[in-house]
Amino acid sequence: MSNINILPQGSGIYTIQGDLTFSTIDKKIVNSFAFLKPDSTVTIDLSQVVTTDSAGLALIIEWIKYARNHRVKIKFNNIPQQLLKLATLCGLEYERYFGGSPSEITPLDPPLLSE
Repeated sequence: MSNINILPQGSGIYTIQGDLTFSTIDKKIVNSFAFLKPDSTVTIDLSQVVTTDSAGLALIIEWIKYARNHRVKIKFNNIPQQLLKLATLCGLEYERYFGGSPSEITPLDPPLLSE
């Protein structure tokens, strides 16, 4: 188990490093919206995520909801297959909820579960 780090890479690009799991996601990470600034474009690279579970998927959905409500264009790159499989298992098709193809997911206006 490795803790989550959100590493700025410059120009609105952030790398998520570590495990996106129940044991590593805490309230601080859930509320880590500071990098999602209104009227900006943010790219989140998930290539350094080692392990994920449904808590990781829930975190991604929270970031998407926050971004939609605050006019942030958010993109996810290098999404782990494990996360994509979880999303599919939960009935979240990446084209509908995340937009785009599995290699680069761009959630601009996806309908979310609460809608």
